[in-house]
Amino acid sequence: QVQLVESGGGLVQPGGSLRLSCAASGSIFRFHRVGWYRQAPGQQREVVAHITSDIITFYADSVKGRFIISRDTAKNTVNLRMNNLKPEDTAVYYCSVANPSESYWGQGTQVTVSS
Repeated sequence: QVQLVESGGGLVQPGGSLRLSCAASGSIFRFHRVGWYRQAPGQQREVVAHITSDIITFYADSVKGRFIISRDTAKNTVNLRMNNLKPEDTAVYYCSVANPSESYWGQGTQVTVSS
C-alpha cells in the first residue's frame, strides 16, 4: 500500500507558473510508471504527463513545451513544473503510481488559472 499526497496547487494568473509535488509514503522505485492526471468540472480524467522507470516521458499534446515531469526515487517524490499556464489548465490534478498489477492515486490538488 502506498499513500500519495499532492501539494502546490492554487490560484495563478494566465502565463504564470506552479510546481506540483507528490510525496509517497513508500518507495516509488518499484513502480514502472508515475504520472500526473487532471480532471476539469464535467470532464473525464485525462493524462497530463508520466515518466517511466527508464526515464521515458510522455506529455499530452496540450501541455507539451510548457510542463515538465520529474521523479526523485531517493526522496519518493514526483513533481510537475507547469509554465505558461492557461485558463484551460484549470482542474484538479492527481498523482498516480502504477505497475501492471497495481496502481495508487492521491486525493488531488486544485489548480485554478484565472485573472
